[in-house]
Amino acid sequence: MKVASGHRACDPREVQRFLTLADVAEILNVSAAQAYALVRSGDLPAIKIGGRGQWRVETVELESYIERAYAETAASLTADTLT
Repeated sequence: MKVASGHRACDPREVQRFLTLADVAEILNVSAAQAYALVRSGDLPAIKIGGRGQWRVETVELESYIERAYAETAASLTADTLT
């Protein structure tokens, strides 16, 4: 999509440094509770900000988590074929 200045409009998640847990849940296509569980378990690094302690996940951390999940899945599949 083009904007008046001639620059391409971007998906806001592409330019945001931090994502809410709702954003993370949408990206991973999981429930908000599952996204929260990933943070609580330490599998997905996040920070708590503000007086209400809202969680934020850095975009690079989410991408790193996804890469690790792919690697773990591939290793699991490889191990399954060897047994």
